[in-house]
Amino acid sequence: MIALAGIIILGIIAQWVAWRLKLPAILPLILIGLLVGPIASIYTEDGYKLIEPIWNGEKGLFPGEGLYYFVSLAISIILFEGGLTLKLSEIKNVGSVITKLITVGSLVTFLGAGIAAHYIFDLSWQISFLFSALIIVTGPTVITPILRNIPLKKDISTVLKWEGILIDPIGALAAVLVYEFISVGEGQAYTLPALMEFGKILLFGFTFGFTFAHALTFLIKKSFIPHYLLNVVSLSAVLLVFVMSDVFAHESGLLAVVVMGMVMGNTNLPNIKELLYFKESLSILLISILFILLAANINISDLELIFNWKTAALFAIIVFVVRPLGVFISAANSNLSFNEKIFIGWVGPRGIVAAGIASLFGSKLLQVGEPGAAYITPLVFMIVLGTVLLNATTARRFAKLIGVFLTKSEGILIVGASEFSILIADYLQKNNRHVVLVDNNQNNIDKAKNNGLEAFTADIYSDSLEDHIELSDIGYLLSLTANVDINKYAIEKFKKQFGENGSFRLLSTEEVNTPEMMPKEALFSHTDDFIKLTEVARKNPIVHEVDLKDGEHYGALIEITKADPDMIPLFLKTPSGDIKIISAFSTDFADIKEGYKLAYLGKPFPSDTENK
Repeated sequence: MIALAGIIILGIIAQWVAWRLKLPAILPLILIGLLVGPIASIYTEDGYKLIEPIWNGEKGLFPGEGLYYFVSLAISIILFEGGLTLKLSEIKNVGSVITKLITVGSLVTFLGAGIAAHYIFDLSWQISFLFSALIIVTGPTVITPILRNIPLKKDISTVLKWEGILIDPIGALAAVLVYEFISVGEGQAYTLPALMEFGKILLFGFTFGFTFAHALTFLIKKSFIPHYLLNVVSLSAVLLVFVMSDVFAHESGLLAVVVMGMVMGNTNLPNIKELLYFKESLSILLISILFILLAANINISDLELIFNWKTAALFAIIVFVVRPLGVFISAANSNLSFNEKIFIGWVGPRGIVAAGIASLFGSKLLQVGEPGAAYITPLVFMIVLGTVLLNATTARRFAKLIGVFLTKSEGILIVGASEFSILIADYLQKNNRHVVLVDNNQNNIDKAKNNGLEAFTADIYSDSLEDHIELSDIGYLLSLTANVDINKYAIEKFKKQFGENGSFRLLSTEEVNTPEMMPKEALFSHTDDFIKLTEVARKNPIVHEVDLKDGEHYGALIEITKADPDMIPLFLKTPSGDIKIISAFSTDFADIKEGYKLAYLGKPFPSDTENK
């Protein structure tokens, strides 16, 4: 009981430490597992681990194959949650580089790492290619914490993020298929019976996953499942699919749940967000328990097995040869620069799926006496721990070294996707600024996307916004919602992360009518609140530009906009095309000269006024 409670407590502490230090959670989890497992056996009096996952006659948590069953069920839930995040519509839009990375790049990793493992460790081709299939995956859970606070061009962040999301189920599927081919071959890997068994696994895996996904979707849409039971029924369905598929075709369960998650993630399913949040929370708990258990289950003899120059050579080839080669082949003839390709090739940490499935498959192959199976788990753990540690400690410095680190973040995050927010964002985007709109109203987000803008649904009261690594180049924050409390909260919570160059918000009606309450972060002028902006955008939905002569001319035009309810000043545009946000306290006009432009929303200035 103490050991089980300790795993949960240590796991959550590791998750908190990872959040605090902005590191992938897998790093402290594996380190804790090694400390209470194989390393503890060195200094304890009886030579036992502090946490022994498998019952050995005197102590241990799981008797017999209990650990194997727990790992199997836990990974099925984790893979289902990963499948839910894979949207086929997004695959079509992420670009040729990402498509090639998850196809051609995966193939390069599969072949390159497999050949290296075969010749360096003298492993069989089957075990070598199982190892290479396991390390295909990167995963958003390890990519996101590393890149979250590195200001990068949007293209780089997007490529790395979507590669991680899309390649997780692909890598898992590849590993499952290679493992199944090994397990059904029994030394006759290319015989007709083995191929038939392999086909049986594919058939039942895809059939059960596809069928139960549509069945559960039907039940949810027809409200046959009450809302309060939705999450637990979905969890039960995942476990049912995993077990039933495995009964009909041994070891097809993992394939079935990946397919089930992918199908459900691509249907118009109500409450999909709640299901994702529940599965994400459950996955965090399972991952916390799982990786301490898996790392603790490694023995000193396993570590000694790979404690040699061969391991270092294999790691170096995978990190410094195979990964960059896959990136450069995939990004050939793309818009990415040479340095950008180098950085993407440098950042390739392996994650949750690789380590989890490696332990599962490694232990099962050991039980049947597969030659070389003892290398699978420690080698994969070495790649996971090594790549996460390398990238977590060097990614920021390496970005600066090769010149892809943005010294000044010019992107703009707009909270609230109302009609006037869309007008403002459209103007900024047309002037070459990276703009992202967020709103918790899906209709508003859909309107923004229909206008060709980058937008996504997000609740600023949750932590999900901080996980979007494509916001790494954001340096300005504009909070433009109708709720002043939300605007204030957005400024307070995100000004350090997204508003380093400036954080601004709309005034409330009370603040507009009370000059002494005017906050420093007030936008545009002393008379502009949400109601006025909405009304002006309704009457004249156009952002105009007017040429300026000097600071005095600019000041005169600003005074006119303050007196006219149908005109709102927005931005200053410099001769070089740079956009400067106008705040309610903008008073320095000395630098304004001929060539500057004033961008404003509403009716046009009279021509005689512009020339005064």
